[in-house]
Amino acid sequence: VQLQASGGGLVQPGGSLRLSCVASGFSVDDSAIGWFRQASGKEREFVAAVTLSGASTDYGAAVKGRFTVSRENGKNTVYLQMNDLRPEDTAVYYCVADTYTPQAMAVLQPSYWGQGTQVTVSS
Repeated sequence: VQLQASGGGLVQPGGSLRLSCVASGFSVDDSAIGWFRQASGKEREFVAAVTLSGASTDYGAAVKGRFTVSRENGKNTVYLQMNDLRPEDTAVYYCVADTYTPQAMAVLQPSYWGQGTQVTVSS
């Protein structure tokens, strides 16, 4: 399984960014692909996840209502649209995957991790 994330960068507070993750070697419809993040000096935190079928999603409390996770039809590509970004969203964002549900991913450590992409929210 390979997970290739992209789309990080520097954005001002209130701005938007979209992260992308392309998964290869992973195609079970009920499997979840999602995002964790880790800020400097803090523990890793669940952000969001979606099943490859698109039937189910879940979000961390800190991002609910501001971030949207989605997948591209017919492709193993998952997006994280991040709106109304805040300085506390600054972190390295990791694309992750496992064979269980997005709801389970919120409480379990995923088996597969991609490389991180830095998101910095600052004026």
